[in-house]
Amino acid sequence: MPTTKRFSVTGCLKITAMAGALSAMTLPVQAEQWRGWNIHPPGYPNSEALESFAEEVAEKTDGRVEPKVYHNAVLGDQPDAIEQTRSGALDFANFNMGPMGPIVPATNVLSLPFIFNSVDDMYRIMDGEIGQRFADALAEKNLIALSWFGSGARSLYNTDHAVNTPADVQGIKVRVMNNDLYVDMIDNLGGNATPMAYSEVYQSLKTGVIDGAENNYPSYETSGHYEVAQYYSLTEHLILPECLCIAKSSWEELSAEDQQAVRQAAENAAKTQRQLWAERVEKSRQTVLDAGVKINDVADKSAFQDKMQPIYDDFIAQNPQLESLVKDIQAAQ
Repeated sequence: MPTTKRFSVTGCLKITAMAGALSAMTLPVQAEQWRGWNIHPPGYPNSEALESFAEEVAEKTDGRVEPKVYHNAVLGDQPDAIEQTRSGALDFANFNMGPMGPIVPATNVLSLPFIFNSVDDMYRIMDGEIGQRFADALAEKNLIALSWFGSGARSLYNTDHAVNTPADVQGIKVRVMNNDLYVDMIDNLGGNATPMAYSEVYQSLKTGVIDGAENNYPSYETSGHYEVAQYYSLTEHLILPECLCIAKSSWEELSAEDQQAVRQAAENAAKTQRQLWAERVEKSRQTVLDAGVKINDVADKSAFQDKMQPIYDDFIAQNPQLESLVKDIQAAQ
């Protein structure tokens, strides 16, 4: 009897151990659920690119990471989302570099008027060593920039006349984003800069509170501003990149293999966004043309650029550590 009892206990232990091992082998690995922030509505070029990013990450990590994109800024406005991503409360986001300046001062360089000569120049520079310097600055604030999106070229539009020279801006009231660099830009052209919430622009144009504003083709079209301000002048004074950024804490939790997969998915998403954006720009341009908007090229932008020199001088005087970055971008074009 004692021998039989010992055998039974030993057998039970073996069975229990085998069952535990089998259970460990068959239990699915818990997927990491990632939350992503996006200011744009579904169907927008950036939104489509982010959805493709989420799908590719889930596929390439075999479901170890499952990103979900929340559109229309339902998780907060951009300043809130930046802080949430820095803290790890959000895992990834598509951020415009315009509002990033208070957190990452180096990105203010990207808001200097005419810092890029064209959208293609911006893509080429941001994809290279200079873009990596911005990524390094973001990383110091717990944001890992994996790829760069575009947001087009912003141009001036108004209710009264075409803008061909700085003299055409003299005296007109122009809505700008709430940034001192943009205010100075219009003021240096002789206009009256008026910071204002984007949601107020249409009615303000319609009632004459302001005479004009500035934005890219898709925003000009989808906002309906073209209905009340039918002169669109291709000054292309601001070409702002955007990042696909990952929270540093989320990034560091990934294996080296999954980091590579996520980075590749981000780079592919940037290609998708750029292509879709170019298509959307052309579609919006045609829509406003068909509506009777008068579009004019600005043949000589140097006159506008010359008016910006005091802005550059002041900026470098206040941020001497960024002078080399400014000059390197200019030299690369």
